Amino acid sequence: MKFLISYLKPYKYRMLLGFSIKVTGTMAELFLPFILTHILNNVIGTLDLRRVVLFGILMILCAGAAYACNIIANRMAARISKDFAKEMRKDLFAKTLYLSCRDTDRFTIPSLESRITSDTYNVHSFVSMMQRMGVRAPILLLGGMTISFILDPFLALVMLFMLPFIFVTVYFISRKGVPLYTKVQHSVDDMVRVVREDTQGIRVIKALSKNDYENRRYDTVNRRLSADERRAGIIMGIVNPAMTMLMNLGIAAVVALSALRVSKNLSSPATVIAFMQYFTLISMAMMSLSRIFVMYTKCAASARRIAEVIETPDRFYVKNEPANSADTSHIRFEKVSFSYFGKQNNLENISFSLPRGGKLGIIGATGSGKSTLVKLLLRFYEIDSGGIYIHGKPLTAYTREELAALFGVALQNDFLYADSIRENIDFGRGLSDEQIVHGAKIAQAHDFITAIPDGYDHILSSKGTNLSGGQRQRLLIARAIAAHPEILVLDDSSSALDYKTDANLRAALVNEMADTTVITVAQRVSSVKNCDLILVLEQGKIIGMGTHEELLESCPEYREISDSQMGGAFVE
Repeated sequence: MKFLISYLKPYKYRMLLGFSIKVTGTMAELFLPFILTHILNNVIGTLDLRRVVLFGILMILCAGAAYACNIIANRMAARISKDFAKEMRKDLFAKTLYLSCRDTDRFTIPSLESRITSDTYNVHSFVSMMQRMGVRAPILLLGGMTISFILDPFLALVMLFMLPFIFVTVYFISRKGVPLYTKVQHSVDDMVRVVREDTQGIRVIKALSKNDYENRRYDTVNRRLSADERRAGIIMGIVNPAMTMLMNLGIAAVVALSALRVSKNLSSPATVIAFMQYFTLISMAMMSLSRIFVMYTKCAASARRIAEVIETPDRFYVKNEPANSADTSHIRFEKVSFSYFGKQNNLENISFSLPRGGKLGIIGATGSGKSTLVKLLLRFYEIDSGGIYIHGKPLTAYTREELAALFGVALQNDFLYADSIRENIDFGRGLSDEQIVHGAKIAQAHDFITAIPDGYDHILSSKGTNLSGGQRQRLLIARAIAAHPEILVLDDSSSALDYKTDANLRAALVNEMADTTVITVAQRVSSVKNCDLILVLEQGKIIGMGTHEELLESCPEYREISDSQMGGAFVE
């Protein structure tokens, strides 16, 4: 709970004011039965109508004060809870954007989504409830017990006798609640994962007629979630019935003893009436506390999951290392090895250098490590051994902003969002219209954009589903090159382009971006044929390196790829 308290500190004065108002309203509510007892015992017998009316007005004022104070305090609690949850969600979302790729893989995207949504909702609900009931319930409980002792200590002892049983019941059941609701949230993660996969792959599902299969897959995780919720609900649901039973036993004992004491003139009917009202208030307070305990178990589980993300340290570090003036290369890999899981190298002993304005092609079978190499260059992951240098300076010597400013990137699984074509190319960088149009022309996107009635102001649907695959890829490439980056990375980003468009794109890159170092990851030989240096990867190792002509002579695997795609001859 220390984590939540740190977020509540900025609101401490507003919360104190709300608590004060809540205390005032609750105290006014507590005095109502006491005033009623005084009227029955000391006022009605005097037959003084003026005094009866006076105390009646006092009861109305107390009831009005309780009503007004509770409304004001509850509205303040709602505002504080809203602001608190907004700040927590903002920080949690910001943290997810800066998590290292290793940490993102560890948490998983579906889990991060459910933490931002359902977990923050659970914490928000608890904070709101604590401000509304967390003040009122203890005051009603303690205040009711105190006044009950003043009215009739003997009857109050009956209530006091039941309280330890209630607290023990709540304590032991609540201890089981945190792990149970943690398991529920993990099941929510699984369900979000399946929904996310199905919404992203809905076209494939329909094309392969796998609707029933995906329904069954969703039903499996849904039933697992329902079972976990039912298990948690059953155990936590014991609290209310158990408390109700114990309180009803107390009420029955109080009624029986009250009748006995009234018959022996040890207590008055007015005192019994007031006592029963206080017992009802105490019962309501205990029920509220039980609800708070149930919400606490959910909140504790959710707060722990949120804290795991927010308190994850930033893995991106910067070392003050000078550039090697003797290194004239633009990009250099030196004996780089890397493993995702620390068991088997996904890349091993990768070494090459590229001059400024050089063109590097990377080709190989699926899973050979092509995209992994690009991710290491972008420092999405930290290498296990070796070194990566830009301008002779280690990647670890660049800040996050400096490194990002060097690159324009069109990745294999990039995205478009629901906004205009202009905004999707600009991507919040404040580029001029000239830069956007120039980038679109190089990416071979300008013609199809201007053919659309709205042109660059045409609104795309989410993920750009109202465009063809080739059109989406050209927009992504336009986004990557619009700011004229120093290093351009194209990770299998032209796979949906026809050969003519792909050839025009490569020619435009040579003519318009001669000073830009271009790294092209591709499955097609035609996309990398004209590169200054081509790497052929297999199982994370370089098995061939050179120009197209050199590899045809020296690398059988490259020659086989070229022959299978071009029939032994390359057609421009």
